[in-house]
Amino acid sequence: MTAPAGLRRGLGPWASASIVVGTIIGTGVFLKSAVMAQLGGSPAWVLAAWAVAGLLSLFGAMTYAELGGMFPSAGGEYVYLREGFGPAMGYLYAWNRFWIATPGSIAAYAVGSATFLGTALGYRGGPVIAIAIGLVAVFTAINCMNVRAGGQLQTALTAMKVVMIGGLALGALAAPAGRWAHLTVGGHGFPGASAFGAMVLSALWAYDGWNNLPMAAGEIRDPVKNLPRATVIGALAVLAIYAAVNLGYFHALPFAEIAASRSDAYPDAPPIAAKVAAQFLGGPAQAVLSIAMTISALSAMNGSMLTGARVPFAVARDGLAPAALARLSPGAGVPTIAVVVQGGLACLLALTGSFDQLTDAVVFASWLFYALNAGSVLLLRRRAPGRPRPFRVPGFPVVPVIYVAIAALLLVNTLWTAPWASALGLGMTALGGLVYAGFLRGRARPQSDAADG
Repeated sequence: MTAPAGLRRGLGPWASASIVVGTIIGTGVFLKSAVMAQLGGSPAWVLAAWAVAGLLSLFGAMTYAELGGMFPSAGGEYVYLREGFGPAMGYLYAWNRFWIATPGSIAAYAVGSATFLGTALGYRGGPVIAIAIGLVAVFTAINCMNVRAGGQLQTALTAMKVVMIGGLALGALAAPAGRWAHLTVGGHGFPGASAFGAMVLSALWAYDGWNNLPMAAGEIRDPVKNLPRATVIGALAVLAIYAAVNLGYFHALPFAEIAASRSDAYPDAPPIAAKVAAQFLGGPAQAVLSIAMTISALSAMNGSMLTGARVPFAVARDGLAPAALARLSPGAGVPTIAVVVQGGLACLLALTGSFDQLTDAVVFASWLFYALNAGSVLLLRRRAPGRPRPFRVPGFPVVPVIYVAIAALLLVNTLWTAPWASALGLGMTALGGLVYAGFLRGRARPQSDAADG
C-alpha cells in the first residue's frame, strides 16, 4: 500500500443523508422501549424520555453541523476537539472511539442482526455470536472496496429500512385491537431522577449515530454544503420516525405487554416490534419483523464501519497513531488497514457482554466527548469569530449551553445507574491519557483540511 495525497470524495448528498438516518436507526427503536417501560412505569414517562433524548440529539446534531461546515476534513469529532481544546483532547476522543465506541457499536449491531435473523430462522444461543462475527467480516470486506460502494450499500439499506419502519408505524397506529386508552394506564408519578436518566440513556442508544457523518467528511462531495444539511435533516427525520413508531407501540399494545418484551429481564420474549406487527400482520409477523430488524441493524453497522475507520486514519495522519492506519489502498483510496483493525476489535467485543451492556458502554464513552464538542462551538465562536461558518447553531449560545449541561447531568447519573459502563469508559480514557503523556506529547502534526482532496 501507498499513501496517496487524499481520500476520494465519493459520497453525494443522498449517500450522506442515508449515513445519518441509517446509522441512527439501528436496533434501539425495536428493543429499548421495553427497558424504558420497566424503569418508567407508564407510557407518558417513556414517551417523555424519548422526547428528551431526541431533542438532546438534535441539539448535538446542530452543533456538529456548525463544526462540520468549519472543518470539512476526515476525523470529525477528533478534528473539532483538536481545534477547540488541543491535540491531547482530540487524542483522548480518538482513543475511546477506536477502542470502545466504534467497535462496540459494530459489535452491538452485529449481535442484534444475528439475534433478529435467528428469530426468523429458528436458531438461538451459540450460533448468534458466530453469525455476528461472520457479518462483521463480510461488511468489513465490502468497506475495503471503495467509499462509493459503501455509500451505495448504505443508501439501499437505509431506503429499505425506512419503508419497513414506516409500514410498522402506520400498521401500529391503525391496528384494529389498538386503543389510545393504553397511553393513560400505569403509574403517573415521576419515576425519579435516577430512573428517568437511565431511560434517557437507553433512548440515546437508539439516537446514537447523528455524529458519525463528519468522520467521513473527507469523502463527501461539497462537504461545506452537504455535511451540515445532511446532519440536521437526517436528525429531524429520525425524530419524526421515532415519534410515530413509539406512539404506535403504545396504541397497539397494553403497557404491561411492552414492559414484558425482549430485554435483559425477559430474554426469551419477542421484541416489541414483533408483538405489534402481530396485531395487523397475523402469523407472518414474527418472520417479517425479524427480517426488517436484521436489515435495520445491518444498515447501522455498515454506517458505523464506513465512518468510524476515518478517525484512526486522521489520528495516524497527524502522527499520533501507527502510520499504517493512515495508508490508503492504491486502487480504492480507502484506509483499509484501519477498516480491518476496526472489524477485528468489533469481533472481540461481540464475544463479551450483553446487548444492553455493550450499548450502555458505547453511549457513556461517546457522551464524555459529545459535551466537549459542543463546548468547542462556544470556544471557537470567541477564538475564531472570522472563520467561515456555512451553518450556525440556531439559538446560540442557549442551545449548546443546554446541551452541555444536560449531557453532564446524564453522565453523572450514568456513573450511578450503570457503573460497569462508566468504569469502562473512564478507565479507557485514563489509559489513553497515560499513553499520550508518556509517548505522544509534542508529536502531533495536524494536517490541513486541504489534505482531504
